[in-house]
Amino acid sequence: MVYGCVYCACSYNNTLATLKFADSKTLKEEQREELFESLKANSSIGWEVDVICPKDLSAKMLKRSKVNLNEISHNSAMGLVRKVLDMGVLLAEVYVDTVGDPEKYRTKLTEKFPGVKFVVAKKADSLYPVVSGASIAAKVTRDRALRNWVFDETALSLHMRTGSGYPGDPDTKQWLEDHKHPVFGFPTLVRFSWGTCKPFFKDAVDVTWESDEVDEEGTDNGGAKRQVKLSSLGFTGFKRKTEDIESSGKGRCKFFQARKLELVRKFQ
Repeated sequence: MVYGCVYCACSYNNTLATLKFADSKTLKEEQREELFESLKANSSIGWEVDVICPKDLSAKMLKRSKVNLNEISHNSAMGLVRKVLDMGVLLAEVYVDTVGDPEKYRTKLTEKFPGVKFVVAKKADSLYPVVSGASIAAKVTRDRALRNWVFDETALSLHMRTGSGYPGDPDTKQWLEDHKHPVFGFPTLVRFSWGTCKPFFKDAVDVTWESDEVDEEGTDNGGAKRQVKLSSLGFTGFKRKTEDIESSGKGRCKFFQARKLELVRKFQ
């Protein structure tokens, strides 16, 4: 997932409106590439992108204290604003394509950066040329990253005919079908927390990962062990009855018991 920003002098706004920037989703790939090159060559415009890989997104969205996509998006936008400010750019007005409620998002941004005026709107990438330029920078960066993607996995059948990456694209659905694995899920190109993945794993293998770590939530005796069940590419809080004793802190996982292994946190 890629977020982008474009910045320029307020006096350049009228000229910016003549550069034919538009919502990247309405442009063909060739048009986006051409506009992006012209954007990069324009000394009156600056731009930045924030690239978040699928593995990082999955880690944030599937951990015990989950971070949803809205919050990830907000944090990315605020990170870009901070980066531009730290470069010494004096930001007077910032236009943002909303994620979630526009007014709540605007309030959140204003509290974070009280000296900046924020305009947050739905479909801002089709309303404000500066946001259109940012969407082009983000989209082209994403497309190029996919074209040059190098798989961590080594299966011979992997291919990059991924389609657009949107849920309704038949090519994207076919790619997911071609690359699903009943135990390991998908290659790291895929965000495992993506709802579109779930239908592909109705018959997936349930895997229980046994852990000898102290439960992060804490217990009365402070020594409980826990087990996590990986099911349908997501973590669940359910335990099988036969595992309750081992996970309650009264006993140890059989794997560790059989090998007389103890958890060591400090070395002398």
